[in-house]
Amino acid sequence: MRIGIDLGGSKIEGVLMDADSSIRERLRVPTPAGDYVAIVNAIRDLVQALEQRAGRRDLKVGIGTPGSVSPATGRMRGCNSTCLNGRPLARDLEAALGRPVRLANDANCLALSEARDGAGRGARSVFGVILGTGVGGGVVIAGQLIAGANGIAGEWGHNPLPWPRPGEVPGPRCWCGRQSCLETWLSGPSLSREYLTYADADCTAAEIAQRLEQGEAAARAVFARYCERLARALASVINLLDPEVIVLGGGLSNIRMLYTDVPALWTAHVFSDRVATRLLPAAHGDSSGVRGAAWLWPGFGSEPELP
Repeated sequence: MRIGIDLGGSKIEGVLMDADSSIRERLRVPTPAGDYVAIVNAIRDLVQALEQRAGRRDLKVGIGTPGSVSPATGRMRGCNSTCLNGRPLARDLEAALGRPVRLANDANCLALSEARDGAGRGARSVFGVILGTGVGGGVVIAGQLIAGANGIAGEWGHNPLPWPRPGEVPGPRCWCGRQSCLETWLSGPSLSREYLTYADADCTAAEIAQRLEQGEAAARAVFARYCERLARALASVINLLDPEVIVLGGGLSNIRMLYTDVPALWTAHVFSDRVATRLLPAAHGDSSGVRGAAWLWPGFGSEPELP
């Protein structure tokens, strides 16, 4: 058995995963807002609660987080949960738990989970995308998560929107200090901002998606623009990485029109005579990130069958 932890902005989820990758136990607690020490303690308590249910105290722990660990300093960086930035989260968790832990970006965990036994199973190259409060990505090649020389492989959300249209330059300012990051165009809050501008109504992304299902014209227009921007953004990934499968996770990944409209639109921007890349929803849905965290330790469960 392994423990996977998904550290999110509003909740911390923990699972106890068996060797056959089935989930045996699942617990969730609210994320202490802006309180680093309380977050470390909450993760410690969650691990201890899962171990109590397992009847063991020596389980391996993998943790998915926003941002990433700097290879140079061992400290967190690039986290939209900004209280984590500059903190030695891995070291502090190891001290709290009394054992080594594995940390990875939450989008990396999504990509790993879906490549191992999800929508990308059997593919040699998978790009995993989170479309939620933030926007991120992860790369898995031949079943192995790619971290990169700087620990930022797949860090897609803070590239600028490619092939900008009139009115998209210089673009919104991102929390990271740059302008026109994909996160400012493709996240849930950015969709709400776009809808407010277009329809003069303040709605969450989930509410806008519901209006889309009901056939509202304003929601259709806003989502059509969203799909076109997502198509451009993913076309740049295909031009660079050429993955067999792109898997979407996060709250916005539940919008069905993405899987028909975006592939129809990205062809115009991909430097190829055809596009064989498949765009698929995460098979494990909201559980992909926490499952991928448990997969961070090697030698666990069945490896994917690759051609």
